[in-house]
Amino acid sequence: MNNLLEQVWKEIDPLRLRQTLMEMIDIYSPSGKEEDIQLYLEGRLATTGIPVYRQEVEEERYNLVATMGPGKPSLYLVGHVDTVAAWDIDEYAAVEEWGVVRGLGSADMKGGCAAMVEAWLALATLPEEQRPSLGLLLAVGEEENGDGSMRFLQEHCPERVIIGEPTSMLPAFSHFGYLEISLGTQGRRIHSSMPELGHTAIESMLRVLLQLERSPLLGQTPSKLVYSIREMSSSRAGFVVPDRCETMIDLHLSPDTDPAAVRRELESLLIESRRAIKGLELEFEFAFESGGYQLGPDKQSSAILEEVYPLLNLPLEFVPFRSHSDGNLFYQAGSKPFILGPGSLETAHTADEQTSLAEVEAAARIYAALALG
Repeated sequence: MNNLLEQVWKEIDPLRLRQTLMEMIDIYSPSGKEEDIQLYLEGRLATTGIPVYRQEVEEERYNLVATMGPGKPSLYLVGHVDTVAAWDIDEYAAVEEWGVVRGLGSADMKGGCAAMVEAWLALATLPEEQRPSLGLLLAVGEEENGDGSMRFLQEHCPERVIIGEPTSMLPAFSHFGYLEISLGTQGRRIHSSMPELGHTAIESMLRVLLQLERSPLLGQTPSKLVYSIREMSSSRAGFVVPDRCETMIDLHLSPDTDPAAVRRELESLLIESRRAIKGLELEFEFAFESGGYQLGPDKQSSAILEEVYPLLNLPLEFVPFRSHSDGNLFYQAGSKPFILGPGSLETAHTADEQTSLAEVEAAARIYAALALG
């Protein structure tokens, strides 16, 4: 480890980092209501004396952007400050037990953001001429439509980006693609005591889903395609056969899978279901489509990770990121984004969302090392 990195690591303060993380989680910041947490983080970053720029996304919503070091940064640390809406408004706050922190956004991705802020504070203690050329983006809106990152990319397109989504500290230089499909079936409303005179939209939807599930396309292994029924709802009007049923489906596609080809095959399956299922009235829409990517670890980043991970007693394994993130947007714009952050993806968006203080601290040290190159 070189002297400069050793100096920066000494400035990483685990108590300050813990405070930042706990206070961030305690600030409720669902997509569209991020101003309170941005004000908090703006104040945290202002202690360095480095200017922080508010990049307006829409009224009362803005990204925070800061840069240090010489020239235009080729590397940005990127985190999103928004979360999904609370599953229970009384139970989203931070709770720590035996070094594990639970609470809304602890993994996705306030743990990563807190680590990036701590790395930034530590790097800012260097004399100005020794600071790396580095950018920091704390963006809004990732959990909805990525409007914060899209706004940033209108003005900047850094060569490299590190995104702190939860990977349990395993670097992801490849990223799954994503398809989102909305389905709607129509039925005929009738009193529930006489279903034979009506037509239930729910039964039609179940038949469509069963036909999809039996297809070879959706029978692939999770390493190639992940199929998830995310939501299902029907019209509610008392004791009647429902005349409307709606379903949202997520498809996560391996980095080498073409989402357009999957979409065309699904379209054929859904059109065929109209012919195969008696009385089916089906509408469908592909609401979102994004391709994955495979970067492959670059030599510089790989060398740094191979040096630093043993120092932190962490296993080094390169894995694909299986979810959707702003990484897809950065890649499409021409950046090279890789995903690396604390917390477990499998708990994100659940009541058991969690990360560990040890992982958050390790992330801060790794981000600092990558920034110093």
